[in-house]
Amino acid sequence: MTDTGTATGTGTPTGTLTLRHSPCPNDTFVFHAWSHGLVAGAPPVSVDFADIDITNGLAERGEGELLKVSYAVLPWVLEEYALLSCGGALGRGCGPLVLTREPGASLAGKTVAVPSERSTAYLLFRLWAAASVPAPGISEIRVLPFHEIMPAVRAGVVDAGLVIHEARFTYQGYGLHKLADMGEFWESTTGHPIPLGAIIGKRSLGTERLTAITDAIRASVRQAWADPAASREYVLAHAQEMDPAVADQHIGLYVNDFTAELGDSGHAAVRELLTRAAGQGLVPPVAGELLLPPDAAAAASAEAATAATVTATGQTSS
Repeated sequence: MTDTGTATGTGTPTGTLTLRHSPCPNDTFVFHAWSHGLVAGAPPVSVDFADIDITNGLAERGEGELLKVSYAVLPWVLEEYALLSCGGALGRGCGPLVLTREPGASLAGKTVAVPSERSTAYLLFRLWAAASVPAPGISEIRVLPFHEIMPAVRAGVVDAGLVIHEARFTYQGYGLHKLADMGEFWESTTGHPIPLGAIIGKRSLGTERLTAITDAIRASVRQAWADPAASREYVLAHAQEMDPAVADQHIGLYVNDFTAELGDSGHAAVRELLTRAAGQGLVPPVAGELLLPPDAAAAASAEAATAATVTATGQTSS
């Protein structure tokens, strides 16, 4: 599904960027101003809506300029994509949940539905399961679109489901029970906020354009906060028949200070997640410089080049 409600009118003009993200309220709220041409001086952008499993796959194939992806997919895509320092989802008290039909059920030898095997939710689940699920462990992982997971658990198609997004607020309506909160597990064992979804951009766009994109996203976030009513109709139109009150809870939970600026604590949380996962062989190791924002990476590269030149010429500084 494509949104063409940009300031340019109909169609996709030459030079327009394509941004792919979910139709969930936090994303539509964050990107409303930019995608509707309301951010002065921002590059034009067209939005395609796609489930996180789809955008993760696009990133792994190198398809797409700007994508909302799971932090868990970064180890496979950072050579080609840069992590942008705003627009994503990272916070506290907002982790994925493991749901079952019966309270306190054991997952040993059971089937669990997950939204994506590259999702941050699944990565957190694997870290939790390694410490919490007794032998013989989970017997089967089944990937389902996130909106199908709770019905599948309720119907007994799977034994448990790993859910994200607004399911935190609606699972009781399906008669389900919370077995574990991946966010509580993560925060209690690391002290860090929970990294969930990231915005990435093709490195081939260049540092200057990626910086302009980052500025546009940050301005879009701030405009959304300044005038929440402006995006209301757009958010609800794409919220998949979600109750407006639930949409508001969703935005309040997932759009926070980290959305405007990942900052040092946000980057530390991402590094911790990927380092722990690599240590358990769940993801490939990631070079630290690949996690730097485009402008910071360019500055670090320039500084390294200067240092190398100074060393090669035998110059010293005082």
